Amino acid sequence: MPRLVLDDLYRIAVPSDPRLRPDGGAVAYTLSTADRDSDENRAEVWLAVPGAEPRRLAAGSTPRWSPDGRLLAFLRPVGGCAQIHLLPMEGGEPRLLTSAPLGAGAPVWSPDGARIAYGGPHGELDPNAPVVADTLEYKADGTGLLRGLTTHLFVADVATGETVQVTEGGFHAGEPSWSPDGRRLAFVASMAPDRDLVVESAVYAVDATGPAPGKPERLTEPGVICVGAWWHGDGDRSLESDGGRNGGGGRDRLMVAGLREVIGHTRLYALRPGGLDEVVTGLDRNVMIGAPGYPGAVPALLGDDLLFCARDQGRTHLYRLPAGEGPVEKIVDGDFTVSGMSAAAGRVAWIASSPTSAGDVYLDGEPLTQYTLPDVDLFTPRPRTFAAPDGTTVEGFVLRDETRTGPGPLLLDVHGGPHNAWSPAFDGAHLYHQRLAADGWTVLLVNPRASDGYGEDFYTATVGAWGLADEQDFLAAVDDLVADGVADPDRLAVAGYSYGGYMACWLSTRTDRFKAAIPGGCVSDLASMAGTSDLGSLIKAYECRGDLQAQSPIAQVARVTTPTLLLHGDADDRCPVGQAEQWFAALRERGVPVRLVRYPNAAHLFLLNGRPSHRYDLNERIITWLEQWVTGSPS
Repeated sequence: MPRLVLDDLYRIAVPSDPRLRPDGGAVAYTLSTADRDSDENRAEVWLAVPGAEPRRLAAGSTPRWSPDGRLLAFLRPVGGCAQIHLLPMEGGEPRLLTSAPLGAGAPVWSPDGARIAYGGPHGELDPNAPVVADTLEYKADGTGLLRGLTTHLFVADVATGETVQVTEGGFHAGEPSWSPDGRRLAFVASMAPDRDLVVESAVYAVDATGPAPGKPERLTEPGVICVGAWWHGDGDRSLESDGGRNGGGGRDRLMVAGLREVIGHTRLYALRPGGLDEVVTGLDRNVMIGAPGYPGAVPALLGDDLLFCARDQGRTHLYRLPAGEGPVEKIVDGDFTVSGMSAAAGRVAWIASSPTSAGDVYLDGEPLTQYTLPDVDLFTPRPRTFAAPDGTTVEGFVLRDETRTGPGPLLLDVHGGPHNAWSPAFDGAHLYHQRLAADGWTVLLVNPRASDGYGEDFYTATVGAWGLADEQDFLAAVDDLVADGVADPDRLAVAGYSYGGYMACWLSTRTDRFKAAIPGGCVSDLASMAGTSDLGSLIKAYECRGDLQAQSPIAQVARVTTPTLLLHGDADDRCPVGQAEQWFAALRERGVPVRLVRYPNAAHLFLLNGRPSHRYDLNERIITWLEQWVTGSPS
């Protein structure tokens, strides 16, 4: 059976956002593919039913069932802006519901099915007007300059399409959740005047029945940094519950995801009259509510039990916490990574990737889809532990052709974050891993200190000590594979993206053992990044703390001799392209072989969701650079 090739990028289908029909009998989901001809990412809404082949419903994404299951709301672009459409499941064409001037966000049905709430940009967009900033909150990666736009909540009448705005003001409202009586919307927002300098956010509720924007009521007090809120249940008794093991007492509760510290685990809470009570899971693990590159799912109720996702040893698993006494149990275990979940009618649906699939839809544990590449033989990452010089144990995964013997070339690839993690699931973004393994390389994926899934102390171990605290975790792992006769010490390379790009630069200043370095979306100078990144001041204050120079690769760039390939999005506001420019200029001035590749209009996460041609090019250039400087002759 043949091995994966880069052209398989255009054959990989990735499901996401599963939504179980209210009767539990079918799952709607988004299916994403890359189209070569248009050089666009395509999204379609599909339906999976037990015992039948999945079928396509419509072009679009983000499906949401009406409470009676007769309509499916979803997003589809109209004139370049996402709008909510309604698809009758008994037959007929989708009907356009919204005409939001700047687009609509995910549809959220009211309990009676008569209205749909959504978040969307609000303001006057003039691309030629001067951009005036009074705070640091004037741009965002993936959006660019905000130009005074804010995100607010709207409610559309399902029958007429008539839409009212329910929030207004100089803040950004998070995704809404309906109170069980259908009268209010809960959302997360930061309304502190200095929110660009201090991380603070709370849960608010606003009346959704009036004709004009209402005044939000703050429901949570300082002490928890809220990142999500979801009402569950059949009646608005969430503020009257009397406790209980899960912090809520009855089925009707307002669940909140939040952090005690800016750098720390996300935890679950239930809102009671006295404030937020933490849901006791018994796990020293990070709750994952889902974000690009950070798989997980919004918590849900299965009867009175709580379903949630948490990361364990790099893998995102699905857990069930009984309402009464009893330990938390894993519903999805092993080498699976869950990236979406919903529950209804006593059943649960989820999407999980595995070493042989970028994702499949499951219902009560039974697969409803099979989105593997049936004619491709994939290499499987093998877990392994390494000991750092100070005795700390770190886990990693080794990807190689195990039929090969003797030492070969090795690529150390570093994940971003730094609070992310590699998992053994098939990785459709880093296709070069599979291609290199087919060519005799070993790919080493280490989850060093600061990685997620190994406890909160491990998660916070690099705070104030980027590079300083974790560099030996990587070098010790490389040393072990060299000692084992797997890696050739004369054919080593390092790569990484985002924090991984930072570490590729950092390690190049600490050792000359790597024959090639490939920093992507990199950070080279923390001082300049603090003033140019959309999160720069927060990274400076909370992640790096202390001495930025001591943690900046640029301070030691004179030591670098490693041939370096820099890959960067031109529209990256998280790690601005100036970070790559500084490193490029410094190496070029010193005569170090260096190449800078800039991808037009590409934001920070373009390697996940950017133009297919850019993602293909990134994978191809990495392979070519490694062949040139590690296994071939420099040209």
